[in-house]
Amino acid sequence: MNLKDIIFSNIYKSSAFGLDISDFSIKIARLKKKRSLELINYNRTPISEGLIKEGEIKKEKELIEIIKKSVAEVKGDKIRTPYVISSLPEQHCFVKIIQLPKMKLKEAEEAVKWETEANIPLSLEEVYLDWQIISPRAIDHLDILINAVPKLLVDKYCQVLQEAGLEPVIFEIESVATARSLIKDELAPKPVLIIDLGFNRTSFIIFAGASIRFTSSIPLSSQKMIADLAEKFKISQEEAKLFKFKIGLDRDKEKGKVFNALLPSMTKLIDQIKDCLIFYKEHVHKLDGYHEDISKIILCGGGAYLRGLTQYLSNRLKIPVNLGNPWINVFPKNSKKIPDIPFKDSLAYSTALGLALRGTDLAR
Repeated sequence: MNLKDIIFSNIYKSSAFGLDISDFSIKIARLKKKRSLELINYNRTPISEGLIKEGEIKKEKELIEIIKKSVAEVKGDKIRTPYVISSLPEQHCFVKIIQLPKMKLKEAEEAVKWETEANIPLSLEEVYLDWQIISPRAIDHLDILINAVPKLLVDKYCQVLQEAGLEPVIFEIESVATARSLIKDELAPKPVLIIDLGFNRTSFIIFAGASIRFTSSIPLSSQKMIADLAEKFKISQEEAKLFKFKIGLDRDKEKGKVFNALLPSMTKLIDQIKDCLIFYKEHVHKLDGYHEDISKIILCGGGAYLRGLTQYLSNRLKIPVNLGNPWINVFPKNSKKIPDIPFKDSLAYSTALGLALRGTDLAR
């Protein structure tokens, strides 16, 4: 069984909505095709600590009630469809590029199974497996992107959603949905690094051509930065959050004390980015035919709004760094429409909007 088999065979009369479930929040987004795409519903609901831990559901009943509440209290029209496209936690998913000699698709299917089992810490019986050929221009070989997700993880998410009255039609790895919302037309002629600075983790996604090429994540988080500031200045979490966004990496304010408190986290982030760039240059782009270095870095997630972060990273890495635009595939290029979600909040919705974009493809 592969991930595609999880998609139910119903004929949908309305688009499915996106449901991004993380350790500390649920985010909902639903788009509808009219003359152009429009945001019909959205919501963000906090999750109490301990209900989900590192992507694993620990308290099913409590989570079911929060999902019901979040769906019932969405902004915009009432959600009348049960169909949902849900995210799966990045840290439990395996995304890898492999290279095979040119062969028939049936032969490739068997070869992929052998290669997958050799490259992940689980047996094939324990995972849902999906794969696709991503570099058709290669002459003498096949470059294949593998996605493998533990069955126990998917089955538990499926059960929780169904008990919340929803019908999960697709489960999608977070990085896939995030890239869909941030990469224009899901096509990058030159390699791009997406950095998702979440509340409890930071994820790294390298995207080139029409596909993800590499993913990784580390436990560097906005939460940790806020905690460091609160401890350093003996202030509350809320005050520390204001310091982070109003002062951030500005060395001229507060005599540079806020900058210095954040420096250990920034050093860790820079080191990890450099590791990603080196790994891509030495391993991945030799496989996929994209021999260019990373052309730019796109930031998303709630932590992306750390004051001065884009300039700091650009100066240190000598690469253009920009905040992402999760509306880039929603509104036409010259659209003057103002999103219902304020832009300062919208980067936290990148994954949910990517899931919602996938949902519009299901409408009949």
